[in-house]
Amino acid sequence: MDRLENMFIEMIAGSRSKDNNSFCGDTYFTELTQNEFICVLADGLGSGRYAFESSNAAAEVVKQKWQSETIEDLMEAVNQSLHQKRGAAVALFKINFNTRQFEYACVGNIRFYLYAPNGKLTYPLPVTGYLSGRPQRYRIERFSYEQGSKFLVHSDGIALLNTKELMRYRTTEQIAAELDGVAVKSNDDATFIVGNLL
Repeated sequence: MDRLENMFIEMIAGSRSKDNNSFCGDTYFTELTQNEFICVLADGLGSGRYAFESSNAAAEVVKQKWQSETIEDLMEAVNQSLHQKRGAAVALFKINFNTRQFEYACVGNIRFYLYAPNGKLTYPLPVTGYLSGRPQRYRIERFSYEQGSKFLVHSDGIALLNTKELMRYRTTEQIAAELDGVAVKSNDDATFIVGNLL
């Protein structure tokens, strides 16, 4: 599992390929600076090599351009990178630690949750479909968070029954361990990114 941490955030991410395939159809990229955190999770359609090619192309674009582009521009760049590929569901967000704000966009069946200390769960609805180079509209959502909030983003290979219960009393480590257990048993590529905002 991957870990990133500074005075504002602690994050753990994990990924498992379907049937221990050498190619995982999910790819994620996370980066942390003093002021922001960026995260993209792409789930290539299907599984195996072609799913990996799509999701990896999406993550590579964000890796190269995230410091200079808006969320909307990044989503469009990702979309263009998937032209003549199989396509991918993509969730992308930035957290600004100074303003305590998320900027979030998603196309496809990737789930995102923000759990506040008072128990409120924010769950922005994704735009249905997937990115494949075709013209696409994006819904950019902005919401603020309080200290002590937790977030979770995961591909559809992770099947959760009670997300609120999972996030309520557990530490980031405990949530990640539980999600990894779910991912191991999944019959799909399965990826999660969980964070605690300090």
